[in-house]
Amino acid sequence: MFIKVCGLRRAGDVEWAVMHGATALGFIFWPRSPRYVDPDQAAALVRLVPPDVATVGVFVNEEAEAIGDVAARTGVSMVQLHGDEAPEVAAQLDRPVMKAMGVEAVRNTAWPLGTTVLLDVTDRERRGGTGQLVDWTQAAGIARVRNVVLAGGLAPDNVEAAIAAVRPYGVDVSSGVEDEPGVKNPGQVRLFLERARAAFEREQRR
Repeated sequence: MFIKVCGLRRAGDVEWAVMHGATALGFIFWPRSPRYVDPDQAAALVRLVPPDVATVGVFVNEEAEAIGDVAARTGVSMVQLHGDEAPEVAAQLDRPVMKAMGVEAVRNTAWPLGTTVLLDVTDRERRGGTGQLVDWTQAAGIARVRNVVLAGGLAPDNVEAAIAAVRPYGVDVSSGVEDEPGVKNPGQVRLFLERARAAFEREQRR
């Protein structure tokens, strides 16, 4: 069960998400994002996270050496590549890698089947956090052959339906639980996590 809250910038939001069952937390290191967090700030946030919760550094079109440096400096346990990176970038990193793609890109990707894919709406300007839904029918087909973390427009009111329709390995939320970019709404975070967990547990019993 992989339930990720992404775009975290504040200690209170990190602690709240952990308290209510997030299994992964995302920190965005792309300076053009409104949810950007600098590495020193991220390192302090990562230190608040227990070891059984994954910490994910999100990068866009950075060189492998720069990614590795930030990952080591902050202590994130996983890397999410959200740009146009080739598989060779992942091969140079010493942490598990998740690759963000749109549903159309997955069909012709050079990334191997063993790669965990974060399915999101393709937006070359914002690179995630758009609030737009992925096509769940296409996502379900991909989830049958790949490890899929479903993103794109998820929120407390649709996450259960999304999990039932797609049957992904995990889900990822950012804008769907925010008051503004980088400022999470505690009630929405709690509802999202509770409903996502309940939906995954129902799928496991099927």
